[in-house]
Amino acid sequence: MHKNQHLIFFLLISFFITSISNAQEKNMHPKNEFRGVWIATVVNIDWPKTSTDNVEKEKADYLEILEAYKKLNYNAVIVQVRSVGDAIYPSEFAPWSRFLTGKEGLAPNPYYDTLAWMIEQAHNRGFEFHAWLNPYRATFDLNKNLLSPNHDLFKHPEWMIEYGGKYYYDPALPEVQAHLTKVVKEVVDNYDIDAVHFDDYFYPYAVPGKVFNDNASYQKYGSGLSRADWRRANVSNFVHSISNTIKESKPWVQFGISPFGVWRNKSQDPKGSETQSTSNYDDLYADPMLWMDQKWIDYILPQLYWSMNNPRASYSKLVKWWSENSNNTAIYIGHATYKIRADGDKNWNYMTEIPTQIDFLRTFKNVSGSAYFSSKWFMGKNFDVVRHLEENQYKYPALPAAVPNLRHVIIDTPKVLEYSKDSIKYNFTFKSPLNTKVRYMVVYGGEHVSKIDINDATKIIEKVTIKEVDGKINFAIAAGKLNLYKACAVTFIDYYANESSPTAIDLKKPLKNYIPAQPNENR
Repeated sequence: MHKNQHLIFFLLISFFITSISNAQEKNMHPKNEFRGVWIATVVNIDWPKTSTDNVEKEKADYLEILEAYKKLNYNAVIVQVRSVGDAIYPSEFAPWSRFLTGKEGLAPNPYYDTLAWMIEQAHNRGFEFHAWLNPYRATFDLNKNLLSPNHDLFKHPEWMIEYGGKYYYDPALPEVQAHLTKVVKEVVDNYDIDAVHFDDYFYPYAVPGKVFNDNASYQKYGSGLSRADWRRANVSNFVHSISNTIKESKPWVQFGISPFGVWRNKSQDPKGSETQSTSNYDDLYADPMLWMDQKWIDYILPQLYWSMNNPRASYSKLVKWWSENSNNTAIYIGHATYKIRADGDKNWNYMTEIPTQIDFLRTFKNVSGSAYFSSKWFMGKNFDVVRHLEENQYKYPALPAAVPNLRHVIIDTPKVLEYSKDSIKYNFTFKSPLNTKVRYMVVYGGEHVSKIDINDATKIIEKVTIKEVDGKINFAIAAGKLNLYKACAVTFIDYYANESSPTAIDLKKPLKNYIPAQPNENR
């Protein structure tokens, strides 16, 4: 072979290997991926650490959670703002939570709007904030002495059903549904949240030997349906009402539900999964398939809290089932970090169980993220798993993509007015867009204005929370981050989580009165 032919052959092989390597890197590190963590407040599971913590400690502990998960490149927090007919915010419809202040109905002292502060701190660090509410659970136990006189148990005892050591709102009552809809509307109207989130609690899980006594409401409202169909209809009507309420108020706010991981078993329905388990449809009277079909929810986050090959409910089989049976929604998967080295299934003793689950779900194109229950399990414990995720699955940042029902094209692109540089930072000034409500801006690095791949997660330098003043957006990036590149590209992320086309900046060109180039998008 001629010498030049050898060289050409070598270059082609090198290019081919590099292309494969880059493609594999992108698959291993998706640019768009939801990475959420549940922060439970009920009985102080995650935060506050105790109900008697002072405000200063509460704030410090919450910021510690955010910083830990930011370091892990997570991008969403799912914070429990209502757990048992209470609230961690000033509410017209519920007393302050005793898990926050030590006594139900007692406001924080010194006073602060806890939820507004939590949202601001999350957004400042690039997180989406999903407000998690438990609508139907009214109390955690039967001790009425712990409740505020303003709790619904006292104001509306006719709404309540005692079952299994707790009180529940009767899901069948129109006045209950109307009240709980107002509860959700208050949060959506008053707070800058990114999503309303419900978990798996609809009708309560079965307690052996106990009966959920909704006979009176069934006789009044049953309309000839079987009790099971009637209960499912009650839940679905409520989900529909919440969906409409959210979108009428703020159409960009998502509605997500995290159901129990099994819809129905194949033994109950040929469309069901190969599982032997409690099910949403038959035991909790919840029908996620209907909610998706009707486009009432924006994302579904089934709680697949089993190991990869659990014999009764296999994580791997259930990821495949949900991937094949979900529609009209984004699909994320719920993982059980609380089971690591703490479960009868010995597969959870292996450090690799969670990383393997992440790798597996990434093989399904329509599964676009994960959430973890709960935050404390990567805080001060399971460091080997955390380190593995930092170095592998979550080595680079990722952005949650817009959910299917909220996708649209952003017509605005960032317009650079000027930027300047000193030894500490680069300062940027952009013109505020005319048509777009911007939540964040994202900065990507590259070697040349025409060679910035904004689909490559490894090129994300920073996700910046923006503030608009006098028609301008100003922010700064540490020089140590941008000095690694000769060019950068900047995009808008709107309140619906859509990303604009990029504007490229040649960092080696004159700094004042800059006229930007346009990169190749490859979008």
